[in-house]
Amino acid sequence: MTTKPRADKYNWRRKRRSAGNAETREDAISRIRQATKAPGPENEPPVGTEIDAIKREGLTGRQLRVARRLAQKNGLAATSDYDAVRLLRKKGIDPFERSSLLNLASEKKTSDEQTNDRVTIHLPQTVKDAPENLPGPEMSPAERREREIGQIQRDIARRRRRKLFALFARLAVFVLLPTFVVGLYFYRIATPMYASNSAFLILQADGGAGSIGGLLAGTQFATTQDSVATQEFLESKDALELLDTEAGFADVFKQDWIDPIQRLSPDASLEEAYKLYKRMITVGYDPTDGLIRMEVATPDPQTSAAFSRELISYAEQRVNALTEKKREDQMKDAREGFVSAQEERKKAQEDLIELQLQGAILDPESVIAGLRGRINEIETLIQDKELQLAALLDNRRPNKAKVDGAQADIARLTVVLEELNAEMLDVSAGENSLARLSVRIQMAQADLAARDMILQSAMQHMETTRTEANRQVRYLTVSVNPVPSQEPSYPRKFENTILAFLLFAGIYLMISLTASVLREQVSS
Repeated sequence: MTTKPRADKYNWRRKRRSAGNAETREDAISRIRQATKAPGPENEPPVGTEIDAIKREGLTGRQLRVARRLAQKNGLAATSDYDAVRLLRKKGIDPFERSSLLNLASEKKTSDEQTNDRVTIHLPQTVKDAPENLPGPEMSPAERREREIGQIQRDIARRRRRKLFALFARLAVFVLLPTFVVGLYFYRIATPMYASNSAFLILQADGGAGSIGGLLAGTQFATTQDSVATQEFLESKDALELLDTEAGFADVFKQDWIDPIQRLSPDASLEEAYKLYKRMITVGYDPTDGLIRMEVATPDPQTSAAFSRELISYAEQRVNALTEKKREDQMKDAREGFVSAQEERKKAQEDLIELQLQGAILDPESVIAGLRGRINEIETLIQDKELQLAALLDNRRPNKAKVDGAQADIARLTVVLEELNAEMLDVSAGENSLARLSVRIQMAQADLAARDMILQSAMQHMETTRTEANRQVRYLTVSVNPVPSQEPSYPRKFENTILAFLLFAGIYLMISLTASVLREQVSS
């Protein structure tokens, strides 16, 4: 059944803001087309079949929302999003074509513009004759589906080519171009640096292992602290100042023919020179074998070897100074103790000699013993004489001459005994008696013996301290002498270029992943 077209009667009382003139004209044209359209063929597939086919296409939620908005824009009463896709395709509109989306975005107007249109247009406008579009031949659903699938595939390929082109462009700008600049610097601009390698070892002096620390003597662990301290010294500003003062480190890198990145400015500060020093001087310590390896890089091979020798001499001086104060303090204390023991022994010896000189004898005890022997002998003689006198007096007529001789002998012996007793009393009593002098001499001898023992102990302590101090001496032995290089060691052109490429690629990948994650979160 065909319904005849009927034109709406113009009502001038209609509200001016009911709808815009352009929307009214499009609505009228759509109704006229629907009214004048011939009925479809009898063999048209049912609506449910078409909707099932559309569901199997795997359309995204965004595409379904776009189709629903397009259906509403074109005045199609769709029961669902899939029905909106079906109605749009039946009307000849591809809801997923970019031009349809652009038209949808461009035809939207703000509320102010629509209000202006409704206000300014009071009468129907003259519609220009548009070129008549005759309907084409009807296509079967299979052909339409193949056509739409082909169009979708072409659109996907076109978007894929566009994304690939954009990807290659971004890679060229953010990865390849910086890598080319870095490679150009390393291959054409960078000043070649000649490195000289050296290796040295800190050894401990041979000595007795009398303590627990001696168990580590002869191993690399005995000088670990000294090796670490030497490494820190070679990497410090102290070594830089010595090298700059004596060998002119900064002047070498201030020359005009050195590239700007590695060249020092004429008024460079100590901090800038130290940054360059840390890049050009590499010192490493290997605890497994105790070796300290050093690499010095300069623009000239002879200069690098000279710098290496200077640094090795500074390290040797610093190694000697590490334990010098400790050794000096130990030897100073031991030497002072020995000198004091010597002085005390000398004083005790002088006191003993003075006491011996005061009595004018060397052995007071022998003198006292001699006096006692003489007194005993005189007493024995007196007793003999008294016995002889008694024997003479026992006679009735004793010989007077003999009796007188015996009495005279007894008197003389008694006088001698009294003298010896007086001398014995003089020797045994008083401040200057031989007994007191003997005691003082014995005390002086004991003091001298003690001082001898103290002196011997101080001498032994000094020898032990000297041995320990000699064991604490460190020696720096150079195992690999610096030799001038004939070919430049730096920059490593190919390795540095590849490293720059990987670095830029990693940065680009991280930024791309971050941007894609943020874009996905915003869109969802």
